[in-house]
Amino acid sequence: MLYREAGQFKSSYSADMAMFPIRQDRIALALLLVVAFFIVPFVASDYFLRAILVPFLILSLGAIGLNILVGYCGQISLGAGAFMAIGAYSTYKFTTGVHLPLDWFGTEISIPPLAVLPSILLGGFMAAIVGILFGIPSLRIKGLYLAVATLAAQFFFDWVFIRVKWFSNYTPSGSVAAPELNFFGLVVHSSIERYLLCLAFVTVFAFIAKNLVRGSLGRQWMAIRDMDIAAELMGIRPFYAKLTAFAVSSFMIGISGALWAFVYLGAWEPLAFDINRSFQLLFMVIIGGLGSILGSFLGAAFILILPIFLDQVPHALGIPISVETISHLVFIIQGSLICYLLIVEPHGFARLWAIAKEKLRLWPYPY
Repeated sequence: MLYREAGQFKSSYSADMAMFPIRQDRIALALLLVVAFFIVPFVASDYFLRAILVPFLILSLGAIGLNILVGYCGQISLGAGAFMAIGAYSTYKFTTGVHLPLDWFGTEISIPPLAVLPSILLGGFMAAIVGILFGIPSLRIKGLYLAVATLAAQFFFDWVFIRVKWFSNYTPSGSVAAPELNFFGLVVHSSIERYLLCLAFVTVFAFIAKNLVRGSLGRQWMAIRDMDIAAELMGIRPFYAKLTAFAVSSFMIGISGALWAFVYLGAWEPLAFDINRSFQLLFMVIIGGLGSILGSFLGAAFILILPIFLDQVPHALGIPISVETISHLVFIIQGSLICYLLIVEPHGFARLWAIAKEKLRLWPYPY
């Protein structure tokens, strides 16, 4: 009875097209942000913030970026890990200074070190540029063929960041240590500060993504996803729609890669962004719900947080089980839940959430 929209009248087009037209949704979102910003940092433990919430937020941002490309535009991508790596290494080079040797272009090009915030944004722009280049084949190929093309990008950049020592500033081991997180004099050290930093990035880009998919550009993406030939006949340019989807998606994934490297890992090597990371983000999008910003968060919670919770259940209940057995049981339970979910609701957790809201809005006759 609390979730009803009876009596909530709209007298303008802007009110009718609002992001959250129901008052209860606006109140719930405001409460969620208040809890996330002002209560969780002072209640959660250091381990919970650093090992669970920080990676959850970063991977949620990466899943939002991938969902724009796969869920809203319908372009299959298996190279999200590569774009995360591009964002991470580009940010590292911008923060430590870019120095191009003389034999590359004939003249020496040098860029002094930049602050962390503009470096992260520039890292996202570098990922967007590369995403546009690898999105050009989408004008000719689609489906599994496009997936293979993006998979080629994954393997290519895995090789580049391992073999080209310039990206790691010629360190013998190939691993990279991120400089301190100095945001215009404010140095981020503690777990609370890292959590709030990631939360601020995710909040801003989630609202940007939500507004993009609700606007004309988002409608172009969805028209291309549903039927590209019909969309072209209606006047939508596939070249513009697909490349903008690749650019926006790669930009957000690049930002998440920079945060993953600088805020969560602190020191990393190319294997931190291998093909497993690409599959992880893709599974988050599919399980959470294709074409849903909320689904990106739900999928990230299912893939990342649920195994940690299941791993602690036997100890909490006092059941004497070995660590190896618990690890196997976690895989079995999570895999079974994935199979059950995709059979019951192929559109993921976001669709289940939407159905529950519709039933509450129409109570007591939710037909």
